[in-house]
Amino acid sequence: MKIDIVSVFPEYFEVMNLSLMGKAQAKGLLEIKAHNLRDWTHDVHHSVDDTPVGGGAGMVMKPEVWSECLDELLGFSRPFESSAPSGTPVLIFPNPSAPLFTQRDATELSHADHLLFGCGRYEGYDARIPDYYRSQGVDVREYSIGDYVLNGGEVAVSVMLEAITRLMPGFMGNPDSIVEESYTGEGALLEHRQYTKPAVWRGIAVPDVLLSGDHGKVDRFRRDEALARTAEIRPDLIAALDCKALDKADRKTLTALGWEVSAAHPRRLAD
Repeated sequence: MKIDIVSVFPEYFEVMNLSLMGKAQAKGLLEIKAHNLRDWTHDVHHSVDDTPVGGGAGMVMKPEVWSECLDELLGFSRPFESSAPSGTPVLIFPNPSAPLFTQRDATELSHADHLLFGCGRYEGYDARIPDYYRSQGVDVREYSIGDYVLNGGEVAVSVMLEAITRLMPGFMGNPDSIVEESYTGEGALLEHRQYTKPAVWRGIAVPDVLLSGDHGKVDRFRRDEALARTAEIRPDLIAALDCKALDKADRKTLTALGWEVSAAHPRRLAD
């Protein structure tokens, strides 16, 4: 997968050379390049922003600079092309006002050949930038990574890249490690808690069932804990489950937790 990132702080992405991301690049699974948006400016101050139209605090990133940069990286030979060139990457902008980035999005994007990320700064980028490239046939995505605001898009891009690339075949040393993770697959639940040795640490013991050697009981314990944690922390995920896909033990556990499981989807009895 080829990944291009545009930022006014390209050095931020040197962290991509570490850990699994660095190993994936060394193996040729990933090709990551960070570009400095200021390289496409023409004034002595290398300005990338201007005051907001209509007034207000802060500065907004200028469309002229972004368009020169994106035209080049997207392969547009001239402005106002009638359609995007073949092989155009998916163009992604972090935006706190956009739809939430999910595991499903990460899974979809992990199959792409080329991703291009644009990191906004200040009060953000001119809204016409994504609108224009959509009109030219580019697959433009805007995502939020949570209900909070960051200083810039660099952190959000790093988060999305971690979520996307780890799903690529060959990226993880043990591919089985992602199978039972939170938010993975249909009927997603929060993951059960994990333990390691020693069996007792500072007076706190690992649950006995995990030491039993009975794999069936261990699996059931972990499934029940995942259901209980999800019901407490993310009840919306429980409410999205397909009751037909639940086994008898799942139904028993959810009923004990205060959920009705006779309809298409679980419903909290308190509701």
